[in-house]
Amino acid sequence: MSSFDLSTSRRTFLAASLTAAATAASAAQDRISLAAWSLNRSFRAGKWKNLELPKILTEKLGINALEYVNQYFENPTMGYLRRLKRACEQSGVTSVLIMVDDEDPMAGPDKKERMDAAVAHRKWVDAAHFLGCHAIRCNMRGGPQDWKQDRDLVQRAAESFGDLLNYAKGSGIKVVIENHGGSSSDPDVLASLMKTINNPNFGLLVDLGNWNKGDDQYEAVRKTLPWAKGISVKDVPGWDLEKKLRMCMDSGYHGFWGIESGARSVAASAPADEIFEAEVKAALAIKAVLERVVLKKG
Repeated sequence: MSSFDLSTSRRTFLAASLTAAATAASAAQDRISLAAWSLNRSFRAGKWKNLELPKILTEKLGINALEYVNQYFENPTMGYLRRLKRACEQSGVTSVLIMVDDEDPMAGPDKKERMDAAVAHRKWVDAAHFLGCHAIRCNMRGGPQDWKQDRDLVQRAAESFGDLLNYAKGSGIKVVIENHGGSSSDPDVLASLMKTINNPNFGLLVDLGNWNKGDDQYEAVRKTLPWAKGISVKDVPGWDLEKKLRMCMDSGYHGFWGIESGARSVAASAPADEIFEAEVKAALAIKAVLERVVLKKG
């Protein structure tokens, strides 16, 4: 039972929001969403709180789909989740997914620690379901730094993610992994894990820019697109973003295109308002590319 599930059984809790989750998933026909991480520096500077995000999206960015970051949830009680859901409804914002961090290691060598991590993710499955998301985004971390020598990596990850998928079964919530550094940014490891689990509710949030140094990013995107349940749109110097977007489109992908931008040019010591405006500007720049290339506007 999740910590915020106060008075109802988990079965009742999931059933109550199943329709909302199905609606969010079926509505995902090439829509632009914002990954809340795009505004992480202004969040840490105290500019805004999670409950204010839906209004920020519509008023500052003209975007109506949100990818949450679990670190921004002040206290995910049922009352808090109701307020967040209400804020989305009032602003006409669709809840897409929750990016889950700091609940690792899902591929660690210690089985108890690994399975504890799988259990720790469960509360985010329930929160995502209540909010009407279609997925939670997880990390695949753990094991030796040189993952290429880690023969058991995929099997360990398959065990813990399989446990989490079993928990999420019947909820309508997908479990997706983002390429997020190390072994999780190795497209061959990801492809192997996808084939090992072979579950339609398991897939990838393909981050167009988060690949290991020295890798051919176009080839990495190509290898992972068959399992894409979402695209995290990031513009990386030296690589052609439009080419990557067209690769996604040519693969037959349709769904949410999540802007994950940033404003690194602004000093961390700058005023919160200045950081925020720079982050908004960076997000709008990627939005313009998505509107032109994917949505064919203008």
